[in-house]
Amino acid sequence: MACLKIGPDKRGNVAICEDGKVIYFGAASSAPEHEVAETLDAKDAEILPGWVCSHTHLYSALCPFGMPAPEHAPENFTQILERIWWRLDRAIDRDILRASARLYVAESLLAGTTSIVDHHESPNYIEGSLDTLADAYEEFGARGILTYGATDRNFGKSEGKRGIDECVRFVRENKRKLVKGMVGLHAQFTCSDDTIRYAGEKARELGLGIHVHVAEGSADVVDAMDRGYESPADRIEKLGALVPHSIFVHCIHMSAAETKHAADQGVWFVQNPRSNHGNAVGWPFSLRYAQKVALGVDGWSGDMNVELDFGKKEAQAQGDDPINVTHRLYSGWRMMSDFFDAEIGPLNTIENCRRSIRTTVADLRIVDDKGVRHTVVDGKVVVKDHKLVNGDIDAIRAEAKAQAERLWAEMVKYPETYTYHYDD
Repeated sequence: MACLKIGPDKRGNVAICEDGKVIYFGAASSAPEHEVAETLDAKDAEILPGWVCSHTHLYSALCPFGMPAPEHAPENFTQILERIWWRLDRAIDRDILRASARLYVAESLLAGTTSIVDHHESPNYIEGSLDTLADAYEEFGARGILTYGATDRNFGKSEGKRGIDECVRFVRENKRKLVKGMVGLHAQFTCSDDTIRYAGEKARELGLGIHVHVAEGSADVVDAMDRGYESPADRIEKLGALVPHSIFVHCIHMSAAETKHAADQGVWFVQNPRSNHGNAVGWPFSLRYAQKVALGVDGWSGDMNVELDFGKKEAQAQGDDPINVTHRLYSGWRMMSDFFDAEIGPLNTIENCRRSIRTTVADLRIVDDKGVRHTVVDGKVVVKDHKLVNGDIDAIRAEAKAQAERLWAEMVKYPETYTYHYDD
């Protein structure tokens, strides 16, 4: 079988990729003979594993195209949701979502982010929304995990059930190699007990985890206590939704004991420094008590170098160790390895390959002094010489800008005050 050869790079290394795997990484002088189908130039560059964005919202990609400010400035995190994000997600239709997903995935690949874990909401476009997202991953060649964040806040429990059923449908019907699904929940304070319980039941039935925002803001804590639970973490466990392989996002107001307990159940945690700072919700000190902690962006750009740099500075300002943020970015490789049952991440030398049971997946970024020169996902070149292989970024941005105008026009139709429909 003909292979993809990358390099040699500035360190003198060559990567040889075959069948989506890195079968050799090491000194060019020691590289085995293989029939080469394509060679990527890595002169004055470095061959590195692709980044993982462990939590985001692809529907946010249109925001830089002039998203209107709310009439009344939010005074707390709940008002940020009500006056901005919950108005935006209700305005999303298929064409808006398609343009947003295509832009986010394309720009992430250009930044060397090869895996993207998305958490989606579009209350007026639920059924089929995960396929619209998955199509963008498939079009440009990205790897990722998708879920719909079910909520009852707009139309009651029937809305929550529809969101969970969309997750179930996608998991059962999806045949894409590089995209997987999970069961999802929005913030618990927008969900009834019945919806959370149903999510737990379906996740266990499918053998999957639940991707959910947990204790991001104080409203989540107050709501759980008002319902008779000790905390959001206590609520999710007592309703049967503390499921192995889940992803708990933010966890600002989780205790050390709760974090340790969830970690013992096989939960992954994700920190999002830029988002947490922007929403003024705090710093997740409790995450130091878990080993499986990754780094996400919660709707900000998928450039993980930017998130890392901001996170390290914010950690220092908060009195935390900046190295924790770096470790969490690297842990994204372990997260994707867990979910895809493959070795994703650091490149093994040929000596390590000989001792390894599984060969590293060829998800790579080749970086020079101008940025990401090439991006490879599953052994396929998706960015070459700083340009998308399967699309024109200028055309993608033009489509996104046009759909953003539609989104803003629709978004302003929704009031800034909110009437909830999730009471038990």
